[in-house]
Amino acid sequence: MSRIALVTGGSRGIGAAVSKALTADGYTVAATYSSNDQKAAAFTEETGIKTYKWDVSNYDACISGISKVESELGFIDVLVNNAGITRDAPFHKMTRDQWTDVMRTNLDGVFNMTHPIWPGMRDRKFGRIINISSINGQKGQFAQANYSAAKAGDIGFTKALAQEGARAGITVNVVCPGYIATEMVMAVPEKVRDSIVAQIPVGRLGDANEIARCVVFLASDEASFITGATLTANGGQYMV
Repeated sequence: MSRIALVTGGSRGIGAAVSKALTADGYTVAATYSSNDQKAAAFTEETGIKTYKWDVSNYDACISGISKVESELGFIDVLVNNAGITRDAPFHKMTRDQWTDVMRTNLDGVFNMTHPIWPGMRDRKFGRIINISSINGQKGQFAQANYSAAKAGDIGFTKALAQEGARAGITVNVVCPGYIATEMVMAVPEKVRDSIVAQIPVGRLGDANEIARCVVFLASDEASFITGATLTANGGQYMV
């Protein structure tokens, strides 16, 4: 029987690449989404991957959604916390809602998804938690005090939880992508994209499949000795 993987924000961008890569590697995958029913339906039609709609910033919705996934597919072995939003603004212009919205989705959402799944992983003595942070959670970014703070929090969460899960057979790791050629990045004006690429030593944007391969490795049995790690995939733009 194949292992079950749940990918938040798993029907678009990096999340879609992760969902497809895990499926190709033999996992049964469930992908969550928050709003775009049409794109989620198209993703399921294209890939056969089941999609489930809920808001990861809502703890009760996460409990309900996870229960539905497990009743239909089985206990979750791999959780990929990928869902995230941006609400960029210079700090002196940032509203409280812009701060709160990003923190609730990008940081609280990681807690909301992991907390209900954690006891079952402990009981079964196996689990893989893979959190998707960002280069900007490592180095910071102008007009992203909210996003950078949340993504840095994801890294701290990973390092702490890894220590709790290690003896229970649960690994907890974090991937920090750099600038990836997703729909969101490609919508940025070409001059801005060019200025970003100029800062990347390998001379190009990343591909979502390159991030997906990182996730597939961290989910594998071969990665069982790796926990609490930060895997940086940014083309050399920020070296740690």
